[in-house]
Amino acid sequence: MPSTVKPTKKAPAKKVAAKKTVVKHAPTKKVAPKRAPAKKAPAKRAAAHNSAPKRPLAKKAPAKKPTAQKAPAKKAVKKVTTLSAAQKSAAAKKAVALRAKAAAALKLQKEREAKSKAAAKAKAVATKAKAVSAAKAKKERDARAKVALKEREVQRKAREKAAIEAKKQREIDAKRKAIENEKLRKLREIEKRNQDELKRQERRDAEERKRQEALERKMHSKPYGDDPEFLEELRVLLLETRAATNVDIAIMDSEADEMLVDRERLEYDDEDGSSVASDIQRDQKKDLASVLRLKVDEIDVALSRIADGSYGRCDECYEPISKARLLAQLPVFMCVSCRASV
Repeated sequence: MPSTVKPTKKAPAKKVAAKKTVVKHAPTKKVAPKRAPAKKAPAKRAAAHNSAPKRPLAKKAPAKKPTAQKAPAKKAVKKVTTLSAAQKSAAAKKAVALRAKAAAALKLQKEREAKSKAAAKAKAVATKAKAVSAAKAKKERDARAKVALKEREVQRKAREKAAIEAKKQREIDAKRKAIENEKLRKLREIEKRNQDELKRQERRDAEERKRQEALERKMHSKPYGDDPEFLEELRVLLLETRAATNVDIAIMDSEADEMLVDRERLEYDDEDGSSVASDIQRDQKKDLASVLRLKVDEIDVALSRIADGSYGRCDECYEPISKARLLAQLPVFMCVSCRASV
């Protein structure tokens, strides 16, 4: 057995304890039937002994001493006897401890039963109080629910009334808004028409200004200003025509004067109408002379326009007159189309 390997120094203490326990508990042999549980002690002790070597591993060092191995056989027998006595005393102690433990467990069980009864009683009281408080709370909740229901009904009626009034107000607002929108729409249409008319008027004014500006440019245009040779040729022709026209005017005036002198000098028979015919011829010559004087005036105007470079521009449309027309007719102030429409 492993117990025989323990050091010899601790053996005497175990012997004394074993002797004392044997002397004290010797009369307890009568209680043997009650010590049935003590048989379990060696098993528990073996289990404790099996688990015990984990702690006193460091105490096994003295077992390696050569003195323990060289002990005589008598001492070994004595140790076994002392160990068995120690086991008996330990078993007796365990029995006592078990009885004390059983009594403590019984007492503890009674205390637990008393505590459980007290707890059950307290629980019953608490349950009853809880039921009473729950009933009271339920009554209060029911009362509050009734009050809340009445308040909700009042609020519902108030909301319905407010909704009806709000609906009427919305309808009134919608009608007023529709009327205002219609007025605004009409005002916008009027404003838009005015703006469109203003824009059209502005466009017309702009077009008129452009036309006037173009007309002004045409009125002050110089169609042949960049062709001075052609203007010089026209000026020469106009001067020649003016000189020839002045000669014709002088001839016409002299002939008219001669016819007047002849009429005063000669006596004409009014019956054959010779005097009347003479007067008509003289008047024709005077008119032709007046026409030629107008032509001279027009030639002077044409010469002044040639001087500033504006000759050759139509007085109606202000467009340039063709060179062929300017050379064919002296002077000329209108184009063919404008002359045809006069």
